[in-house]
Amino acid sequence: MSLKEQIKDDIKVAMRAKEKHKRDTLRNIQAAIKQIEVDQRIEVDDDIVEKILMKYAKQREDAIVQFREAGRDDLVAKDEYELALVMSYLPKPMDDEELENILQGIIASTGAASMKDMGKVMGAAKSTIGSRADGGRINQIVKKLLG
Repeated sequence: MSLKEQIKDDIKVAMRAKEKHKRDTLRNIQAAIKQIEVDQRIEVDDDIVEKILMKYAKQREDAIVQFREAGRDDLVAKDEYELALVMSYLPKPMDDEELENILQGIIASTGAASMKDMGKVMGAAKSTIGSRADGGRINQIVKKLLG
C-alpha cells in the first residue's frame, strides 16, 4: 500500500474513532499532496509523498521552536503531536555512524578531496540517502569529513 493510500485510510479510521486532531493533521497532509498533483499534473509516488511529509515535519519543528520562545505550551503540545504523527509515516532516520559510513563511500566514489567538491557530494548524498537524514545533518558531517 502506498503512503498516499495509507494516509487516506488512516483519515477514515480517525474519523470513525472521532480523533479530531489526527484527522485534521492527516487532511492537511492530504491537501498538500493533492495540491502537488493538481499543480504539476502528476500522480504522486511514495518519494514525493515523503518529501511532502519531510517539509511538513520541518514546518512543525520550526513552529515548536517559535512557540517555546513565545511561551505557548498549548501550541507546542499540538505541534509535537503533529510532528510525531508525521514522523510515523517516514522511514526511520539514520544514526550518525551509519550516515557517516555512507557519506565516506560517496566521497570516495565522487573523488571529493576538499570543500570545493562539497556540491558533488551533497548532490549524490541527497539522491542516495533521500528522506532518511536531514540536509543539515548531512552538510555538517560532509564538512567534518572534507575539512
